[in-house]
Amino acid sequence: MVFGVLVKELEFGYKKGDNEDSQVTIEGQAVPQTTKFKYLGSFVQRDMEIDSDVSHRIQAGWCRCRAATKILCDRRFPTKLKGKFYRVAVIPAMLYGIDCWTIKKTQAHKMEVAEMRILRWMCGHTRLDRIRSEVFREWLGVACILDKLKERSFRWFGHVKMRQLIEPVRAVETITVEGRMSRGRPKLTWDERLRQDLVELHLS
Repeated sequence: MVFGVLVKELEFGYKKGDNEDSQVTIEGQAVPQTTKFKYLGSFVQRDMEIDSDVSHRIQAGWCRCRAATKILCDRRFPTKLKGKFYRVAVIPAMLYGIDCWTIKKTQAHKMEVAEMRILRWMCGHTRLDRIRSEVFREWLGVACILDKLKERSFRWFGHVKMRQLIEPVRAVETITVEGRMSRGRPKLTWDERLRQDLVELHLS
């Protein structure tokens, strides 16, 4: 065991002519190949998507809620107090490491659905009660998780801009990866996602 952790190799593919059966070994121990791995609490995928990380963040939020089931499911506790716990414990767990996410609409919808399931569970209601999402947020005094996600992205963007003002911008080399190009539209980049959020919020 190297550095006390199990090191895994990402299958980023091979160029033509490379030996596909090659195996990386460290101190005689074969390093297992995988399409994703966990690093500093976040998942990194071979295709550079964030689906695994989104699912992991939702699971982390539910774990925080289940750890405090006796409080959150007790009707004797004020709803505002439950909302405060949600803001302090659940939201940080669900939004950990999302500052540089290039989130898609389907992934954003998945996060919003998970949030509403948690809020309904905390208030002791289900979808069959047909209560609007805004009502639950008003009862608990919480904002939409998508708004918090955008806020985190803008805050990180502000840190990046401040650094550029403090120290000169370093030249960034463009790295070209040889190999087959995937079909379909180009992947959405972080700055493009940020520009779209700015347009939606009517900000410049």
